[in-house]
Amino acid sequence: MTWYPTSVPSQAGRSVLVTGANAGLGFFTSARLAKAGAHVVLSGRDPDRLAAAVAAIRGRIPAASVETLVIDVASLDSVRAGVDRLLDRAPLDTVVLNAGMVHTPATRHESVDGHELVLATNVLGHFALLAGTLPHLAPAARVITIGSLSTRLSTFRTDDLQLRRSYDAWRAYAQSKIAASALAFELDRRLRRAATDAAESVGAASVTPRVHSLIAHPGYSISGRTPRVPGVNEPTRVERFADALQSPFAQGKHSGADVIVHAAAADDVEGGQFWGPRYEVKGPPSLGTPTRTSRDPGIGAAVWAFAEEAVGAAFDVEAVGR
Repeated sequence: MTWYPTSVPSQAGRSVLVTGANAGLGFFTSARLAKAGAHVVLSGRDPDRLAAAVAAIRGRIPAASVETLVIDVASLDSVRAGVDRLLDRAPLDTVVLNAGMVHTPATRHESVDGHELVLATNVLGHFALLAGTLPHLAPAARVITIGSLSTRLSTFRTDDLQLRRSYDAWRAYAQSKIAASALAFELDRRLRRAATDAAESVGAASVTPRVHSLIAHPGYSISGRTPRVPGVNEPTRVERFADALQSPFAQGKHSGADVIVHAAAADDVEGGQFWGPRYEVKGPPSLGTPTRTSRDPGIGAAVWAFAEEAVGAAFDVEAVGR
């Protein structure tokens, strides 16, 4: 197996932030974009694991332009500190919102800010990160939210996003991914409205949004089908064997990253799109159809208002999205 299933258009001169970049999809996305010439900021909460990821990339790509940025997306203070450091760097051309909890706790836990932990990690931290960095994104920048097949397999409770009434590990994960998807599409709608308002103010027929928000989901991508990378991906023999039994309907995380890299680098990508594997669980990148729940404007607006209140800050896209 190879880290690089497909070629990537040159990313020279582009700056990319990948959250949760020390392992899994985030690592392989970072490695492939760095190989294509991008400057990649690998973000995560553990500096030692980030250092191991950078060492693994430079071991394969000695000339890679990579750096690390410690952000714990479950902590709003950590996110704010990370935003301050990002604002001192060159504007970002791509933001990949990948960090998150997949193996969720069996019982409800809260973040340091008092929010349900899975929601805080998978949704609220990224919302706060975008609210702080959107004005600093380069023209035609792409914001890529990582979707999930779980959005097709769960209902969504807008009146209990913190899961105070009823918690289980599966619902915590699925509901967080639905909320993240709803926010991604709501961001696209708000960016388009801002662009339309800007065009009308100068009498122009139309204008392209300054930033593009879209979703990429990696299908069913698992560790045991992924190349071994010391310090980054080291499944046991038992995990390899178990995951090999799922090979007809599963792929490695290096292949799942192919969809994310396509969303970040391909020419046929625009805001509001939903990219995934051609065969839903695996395969090359293909335009897909998101769930009606995640695309619903009413749900998107409700989750947006909830997120603003939760992070304690307004996210005014109209002011910066033109």
